[in-house]
Amino acid sequence: MEITRTFDILDNYLVRFPEKQDALAAKKNGSWITFSSKEYVKNANYVSCGLLQLGISKGDRILSVSNNRPEWNFLDMGMSQIGAVHVPVYPTISREEYQYILQHCEPKIIVVSDKSLHDKIRPIAENLLPGTTIFTFNDVPGSRNFDEILRLGESSEAEYLPRVQEIKKSITPDDLLTIIYTSGTTGNPKGVMLSHRNVVTNAKGARNIHWYNNQHKMLSFLPICHVFERTINYHVQMEGIGIYYAENLGTIGDNLREVKPELMISVPRLIEKVYDKIIGTGKSLPYIKKQIFFWAVNLGLKYDYVLKGSPFYRLQLALARKLVFSKWQASLGGNLGLIVVGGAALQPRLSRIFGAAGIPTVEGYGLTESSPVIAANNMRTGEVRVGTVGPVFENVEVRIAEDGEILTKGPCVMMGYYKDPEKTKEAIDEEGWLHTGDIGILVEGKYLKITDRKKEIFKLSSG
Repeated sequence: MEITRTFDILDNYLVRFPEKQDALAAKKNGSWITFSSKEYVKNANYVSCGLLQLGISKGDRILSVSNNRPEWNFLDMGMSQIGAVHVPVYPTISREEYQYILQHCEPKIIVVSDKSLHDKIRPIAENLLPGTTIFTFNDVPGSRNFDEILRLGESSEAEYLPRVQEIKKSITPDDLLTIIYTSGTTGNPKGVMLSHRNVVTNAKGARNIHWYNNQHKMLSFLPICHVFERTINYHVQMEGIGIYYAENLGTIGDNLREVKPELMISVPRLIEKVYDKIIGTGKSLPYIKKQIFFWAVNLGLKYDYVLKGSPFYRLQLALARKLVFSKWQASLGGNLGLIVVGGAALQPRLSRIFGAAGIPTVEGYGLTESSPVIAANNMRTGEVRVGTVGPVFENVEVRIAEDGEILTKGPCVMMGYYKDPEKTKEAIDEEGWLHTGDIGILVEGKYLKITDRKKEIFKLSSG
């Protein structure tokens, strides 16, 4: 079936993956709890009905501040089905940023994950928006729980679900789906408005860069409020790939070994930490094993995704994979076949060494304003060039301006900045080209390489 709005993913589940048992999963009290495709759809419908009962209408904003969890998806899909606008916000921003965002988008409802966020945001909301209701995913004394919305929806489904279906019919691909606030180095955050079309076309484009399907799993740990993780979440749901949410950054290693996923999205800093830990282990090995370990590492640093090396190199690599790199693979679950890295530049040596280890690790590039992917290395077609962010994505155009700035155009380009037409005009020119602020070149006329920033804005490897 054709998916043109994010909530069409739910109908897609029922048509293509009705028996999917692990559409979404999270670890609770030491055990992995899974939600089937049918349970996902049911809970999203409960949220839609519950929100209608609470007086939410099309265009109303709902703000969420949460860790990654299945309930985030129930909320996201539930509100999108009735045309409410999701405003997901980082749990780690400052009090001043929360204050600005709440005042700027004026949410009718706020949903937070836990007590610390509740205690941080509630005084701000009560001061600025006294009529706003706050719900929490976790049990927090004195606060209304998210389960209340689900129970409201369940008890009134017979009455409200027909209304939900009517509202769904009225929502077009060009309707506003979400507002995502991006923080710059100066000034207030800007609210990027993305439509269903923006996000869905970008999510669809990702299907051509890998070979995974409903028999596979992804471990998700980057904040789902970030457009990169969020769009990829939509994409893997389209393909029926099971999404397992890591407990936290400190448990990623354990979670990888428990879940054994095939796919993961990351930022360079995590790859650097994994590599440093592995190298530290190698340095502590007995002399002979240490020599073999670093022989394999040095071999891996020469790896090329396309050329693969001479027959003698490939023979050595096969031996290195058996003696050394198989242990790297096991430490990351044993099945990991693709890591896509974004948010900052990945050191080429890390892409090469993990590729040699049989864990392809490649870069992609984009902006919140482009929903986000503009370019990505493509393992499926073999279009991979280490040191670049890959060929331009499906349905995306790229042009290099005279001053070297990367310009992009396509259905992924944002609707604009919320309540800020002037900033929108600065970002998108009259011909529809989004000015990225990054300087780049096209290697071999095809592979995008970021060389500089037009403005001095620094981004760390943590993304």
